[in-house]
Amino acid sequence: MNPTEPQHPLLAIVRGTDADAALKTVLTLADEDITTIEVSLTTANALGVIERARDALGAHVLLGAGTVITPDDAARAADAGAGFLVTPGLLDAPLPELPVVMGAFTPTEIIIARDRGARAVKLFPSSLGGPGYFRALRQPFPDVPFVPVGGIDLTAARAYLAAGALAVGVGSPLIGDAADGGDLDALRLRARTWHRALTDELTR
Repeated sequence: MNPTEPQHPLLAIVRGTDADAALKTVLTLADEDITTIEVSLTTANALGVIERARDALGAHVLLGAGTVITPDDAARAADAGAGFLVTPGLLDAPLPELPVVMGAFTPTEIIIARDRGARAVKLFPSSLGGPGYFRALRQPFPDVPFVPVGGIDLTAARAYLAAGALAVGVGSPLIGDAADGGDLDALRLRARTWHRALTDELTR
């Protein structure tokens, strides 16, 4: 399994100030059948969270590291057990042999990302252009696997998927304050809502 073949078109982005809460957030998401999860390296003890989550989760969950900015970030994330890497922008350095979802926004950046071996392109910040901008990009790049990220609510998520996005990356609208020690029961309810809504979008 890799991020270019997700089981469900939702990439959950976990970012928090409490390592134990972030781990519980990852495990709760997985328990609710959200099987592609990114732990941002800005999370408290992010590498420890990835390592502990990897040990606890089965092979059906794809666990990656996000906000990868340097080769050192990438190497440490790989050592912790990350199955893929997500960058906020273009990286020109050698990276571990893991699938990379590379951040880009303009047509030029998208071309560079593909030339540098990105398995998929993280369209970031997608909120700047919205689904209309994404639809325009799909015309010259019909074969690029896109993952829009940034300011995506359910309405926008449906629009991106309808326009051909591989998946959508969602942070706070899904995670809320769970990774900071917030309510996990509320997280479960949001996870079920998002999972159901995007599953329904796929079956239309």
